Formats: sequence, structure tokens, C-alpha cells
Amino acid sequence: MLPSVKVQVSRYQDCEIGHKGFILEPYVTSMQLSCNYTSAKTNKNVQKLPSLPVPKLTDTLGKYLLTVKPFLSDEEYARTTSLVRDFEKGTGQQLQLLLEKRAQEHLNWLEDWWLNTAYLEYRDPVVVYSSPGLVFPFRKFQTQNDQLKYAAKTLLAALSYKSLIDNDKIPVEMMGKNPLDMAQYKKVFGTCRLPFAKRDKLSFNNSKHVTVIHNNHIFHVDLWGDDGVMLDEEQIVQQLKKVMELSSVPNKQGIGILTSENRDAWAKAYELLCKDKTNSESLADVEKSIVVLCLDEAVNLWKYEDSNARRNLAGAQTIHGGGSQSNGGNPDGVTGLTYEHSPAEGQPIAVLTDFIIKYIEENKAPEVSSKSPKQPQLLKFNVSPEVNKMIEDAKKNLDKLVQNLQLNCFQYDKYGKNFIKSQKLSPDSYIQMAMQLAFYRLHNVPGAHYESAATRMYVGGRTETIRSCSIESIEFAKTMLNSQSSPKEKISALKSAINSHKNYTVQALQGFGVDRHLLGLKLSAIENGIEIPKLYSDPGFTRSAHMRISTSQVACKCDGFMCYGPLVADGYATCYNPRDNDINFATAAFVEHPDTDCNKYRSALEQSLQEMHDVLLKNVPSKL
Repeated sequence: MLPSVKVQVSRYQDCEIGHKGFILEPYVTSMQLSCNYTSAKTNKNVQKLPSLPVPKLTDTLGKYLLTVKPFLSDEEYARTTSLVRDFEKGTGQQLQLLLEKRAQEHLNWLEDWWLNTAYLEYRDPVVVYSSPGLVFPFRKFQTQNDQLKYAAKTLLAALSYKSLIDNDKIPVEMMGKNPLDMAQYKKVFGTCRLPFAKRDKLSFNNSKHVTVIHNNHIFHVDLWGDDGVMLDEEQIVQQLKKVMELSSVPNKQGIGILTSENRDAWAKAYELLCKDKTNSESLADVEKSIVVLCLDEAVNLWKYEDSNARRNLAGAQTIHGGGSQSNGGNPDGVTGLTYEHSPAEGQPIAVLTDFIIKYIEENKAPEVSSKSPKQPQLLKFNVSPEVNKMIEDAKKNLDKLVQNLQLNCFQYDKYGKNFIKSQKLSPDSYIQMAMQLAFYRLHNVPGAHYESAATRMYVGGRTETIRSCSIESIEFAKTMLNSQSSPKEKISALKSAINSHKNYTVQALQGFGVDRHLLGLKLSAIENGIEIPKLYSDPGFTRSAHMRISTSQVACKCDGFMCYGPLVADGYATCYNPRDNDINFATAAFVEHPDTDCNKYRSALEQSLQEMHDVLLKNVPSKL
């Protein structure tokens, strides 16, 4: 059976940017890039960008009432409206002043709050619940040496990109005439998320060694020789071969599986491990590495003739490694990566992906190589009976997660963004409305719908929520599903829904959405000992914020796709990459919930895309 490639992060480190490397029977080479960056905070405004604004309270609450209307009866909506008005006249005014005061004291009033509340204080496992996987285009290898050469090239590509980042040679991205904050790129490499009770911490490192994992043995491998010169491709290949020779017998403990646990459980195990000096030194070595390369068992990707089946397997490997009996402790996968989400959004990772693929295809290599490579060093761990019990528990818990995650990753090849643009419609808004229609088709109720909008036009900008479910999107879904509706009515409803989504998107990109402002007001109350307003327990808030459709556009130029788990138990995750003539989708749902099924959701989504296409074509005037 011919091999395939993958790249992924080692869950051992949790600082997940990584590459999963290559399936060559009987091995899979998995590479993880440990994510290193200089600072957790945006403490400088090098690009002289504006600060994130605090929206006007009246504007946010008016917008909020529009977004909750699809989820409430008339009677409920009247109560919510009354509650919002009371909040606006009372506690809301006090909290608004506190938030405005915070904005005067911070370059970005949200940045630290968001990092902590959305990520570092989040206690569910990073596996499935937080860290996305990104699958690279599939590849085959004829020999193990081919596989390791590809691993070496991927590693060199990553280091080349890191060099560009470190030397500020990454082109500044623009949104229209507005430059975007490039600080997230500094946070891609060398960041390790360390587990602590209640709130994790980020560690920032910049070393010259990588971590290599094979058969659950963990190695320190220097990428620079004693002469300070980087190793070339063949030298790296020889280092990897040496690692494989030294770890031919599997280590059954698999200490890396601990990082797939609930964060507090992993924090307890981490604390126990660190009491031993040998463990502490080994953990620190992994923490400080810039890349983790994993050489894992093969998953036999090419046994599937169906390309979508291969996509599902590849996606699963980049998210969770297949479980404790596969590569959950020493990740395995198809070419791709998974990353720790706390320091960066998906788009910088997509740019990195395209760079790596192009670098490998152009077969670049260092012009000078080291004359004195160092030997790989096996990192040792002393595992107590108590920690060993935690490892066994982690295996069981990871296997439950793996069994509960359903994926359906596919390429919709009937058309892509070229057709949508030909209709003078926004591709992103169009695809978002297709999801709204698919959900309503399946469930016959509005689906609260999260789309990530980057607020990087501001210093330290992260995201705002685009609330894609609207009065107009539900009217569109009802119109499309009504057999009595004419093509003209359907097109009118579609365009109205798309325009509504586009308008909200523009506001969200400028920092004027609903969710981050409301979060800021709530956190202002908590920090100042003020009772959390009833607004946050009202059905209008709880239903509209229960995001049953969690979506993100991650645009790679290559034939890649990103995947991640749903936000809520009865929800769907949908990551998409619209290309000229096709759209890559990765959908996910939880098996345990009776209301959701990825296969049905995919069918509904494909049907919606086809019907939207057909109704638009019916409106094309005859040229006769």
C-alpha cells in the first residue's frame, strides 16, 4: 500500500501548530510545529493601528433585539424588549462607563479578557473542543526515505517561514485600505500552552531544537550544529532515521495522551510530573522546542477509494489522532496541522499552509549546511503509579471523545465562488445562507449561527461574531421551502438575506457587532462586584447565543481544509474554503446527540446549494 503524508501537532505539547507527516507502511511521520511567539500581549502598537472601539450602548442593544427576534414568540419578544430597555436605562449605563474607562487604559480593551475567557480558562480538552486541524493536499510516497525527505522539507519550510516572521518580512495584509494587525503571526511559532488549575499559561520560546516523537519516545533534536549553521535536508533525514533506530520498541506509557485531558486533570498530572527533576527537565525541553516532528503508525489512508472517506480520516487524525490505540498520544495523520487556538485565528495558519506547500513544491534547500550535527537525545520520564493511572484515565476519556465526534469532510464540486460572483453576490454571505437553509430544512426552527469576523484592523484585534441567523435568513429559508413560492420570490428573499448578512459582516469587522460588547459589559460587572444583569439569563440571550451552527471561512489556495468540533452538544461545525470552481467543507457533529447527524446535514447543505444555483439560473433573461 502506498504511503500518504500528514503533518500535525503533538498533543504532548498542546502548543499546537504542527505538521502531521507521512504514512509509509509501516510508519506515519507526523510533524508538529510547536508554536512560538515573543509576547502574550500586544504591548506595542508598532503599526500605529487604531484601538478597538467601544460601541454605543443604544446601538448594540437595538441590533441585539433584531438578532434575537427569530428565536422568540411575540410574547417572549415583548418581555425581552422590556428587559433590554430597563437595562439600557439602568445598570447598562454604569457598565458602559466602566467599559469605556477600561478602553482608555488598554490598547485593546478586549484582548486580555478574550484570551482568558475564550481559551486559557476554558476547561474542556483542547482536543475536539478547541484546537482545529488543517489537512494538506494528499500525497503518496514510494519509500520510507521519500517520506522522511518530505518531513525534512516540511520542517525546513516551517523554519523558513518563521525566519520571515522574525525578521518582519511578512507582507502586511489589507482589508480594503486598512492595514491589518500582523501580531498574530508572531504568535504562531514557539508558544506552548501550559496547564494550570482554573487558568492555563502561555510560554514563549525561541530555541534551535525540535522535539521528535516516535513510538511514544520523545527526543531532543538540534536543527543547528555546533558551528551554528542549520542542518540541510539530508542531515535532518539522517537525524530522523537515528531517532527511529533508537525507538524501535514502542513505549506503552504514552505520556503525551495526558494533554488530551480536561485542562484541570492535565494540570494535576503536570504538577505531579514536575516534582521529579528528570521529568521537569524533559517537560521544559519540549516546551522550549520550536517544532515537534512525530513519526507514527500508519493509518492506511489509501485503503479508501472514495476521496471523501480519505478526507474524513485525515480530518479526524489532525483533530484527535484517532484515539489511544491509534495516534492520540503521539499524533498521526495525513499531511496537515493542528494548532493551539489561543494565540491566533485560522487565517494566518492558512497562509502558513500555502507557504509550506509552495516551498516543498519548489524544492528549496539551504545553500550552506552544518559540518557538525549533534546527536538526538532521548528525553526521559519517571512515571509514578499515580500518574500512570491518570494516563489510563486519559486514554479512556480520549476514546470517548473520538467515538463521539462525527465528521463529514467533502468537496462540493458543482460550482465555486466564480459562479456566485457572476451573480453579483457575496460568496461568503451566499454560503452562509446555504447553511441557514440547510439547518432549517432539517430542523424546521431557526439555528443560532456563529461566523468568525476578524477585527485585525485594530491593534490586538481578534474576532467578533457575525450572527448569521436573522429575520431575513429565516424568511429566505421559509420561502425556499415553500412549494408555492415563485422563482422571483425566492431570489428576492435570497438577496435580502445576503444583504442583511453583508451589512452585519461589515459592522462586525469594524468591531460593532453584538457579542463582544455584551461580553465586555458582563465582565465589567464581574470585575467590579456588580450583579450580572438579568439580560444574560433571558431566553433572548441564551437562545441566540447557543450557536448550533459554528462556522468559519479559512481560505487556502491549495486543496486543503480546516476542521473542528461543534460549539454546543446539539450543533454542527462547518469550516469552508471557497475556491474558484469548488468549495471544500468540513462538517462535524456529536454522535451522542439525537438531533444532529453530519450525513443528513451534508445532504441538506448540498441540496440547498443546488437549489440556490438553479433558482438563480431560472432568472437569467433569454438572449433570443
